[in-house]
Amino acid sequence: MTPGTPTSLWLIEDNTTFRSSVARGLERTGQFVCSGSFSSAEQALEMIQAGNPPQAVLIDVGLPGMDGIEAIQILRQQLPKAGLIVLTVFEDEEKIIRAICAGAQGYLLKTAPVSEIAAAIEDVLAGGSPMNSRIARRVLEVFSRLVPVKKDYGLTSREQEILQQMVQGHIKKEIAVQVGVSIHTVNTHMRNIYDKLQVNTVNGAVAKALKERLV
Repeated sequence: MTPGTPTSLWLIEDNTTFRSSVARGLERTGQFVCSGSFSSAEQALEMIQAGNPPQAVLIDVGLPGMDGIEAIQILRQQLPKAGLIVLTVFEDEEKIIRAICAGAQGYLLKTAPVSEIAAAIEDVLAGGSPMNSRIARRVLEVFSRLVPVKKDYGLTSREQEILQQMVQGHIKKEIAVQVGVSIHTVNTHMRNIYDKLQVNTVNGAVAKALKERLV
């Protein structure tokens, strides 16, 4: 894009009044030209064949006919260089995650002012992934639930230290030197570790420690 040239933009939104309002608002900034305005995904996809692809697309997820999420998948394939931003009323986790997985690079709510939408488009074209703060919170909540909670087996700090040494492949004699205790004491701690982790061998303890990130 030549410096100073407005960004070409498509809007895919079935609410004609809202679509026109957003288009006018963005064009008034002087940064954008709305080269395509569509009430359905099907209309937009037909226009791709005509050439002159947009640099950015604003799309609702709740569209008649083909929904916006399915359309995003196709747009991502057919317009690989275009920035794809969801602009919708939906803020439920399922739609947010599906849209992002389909290829959306930004997710905004329709309550966003024109200035925020304009900034989001510029951000996407610069390599960013803008989201409304409430949407970002939802995304973080989803991913926080995907991270397994570390189980507390009641290991003491000394047992944790010895388990770490076991994970590193040290034998009992080496562990005793590293930790500064006798081999007898190491044996006692290792038996306690086995009991707490419900395993019977060094390999079993190490495997469980690695799998559950205990050390």
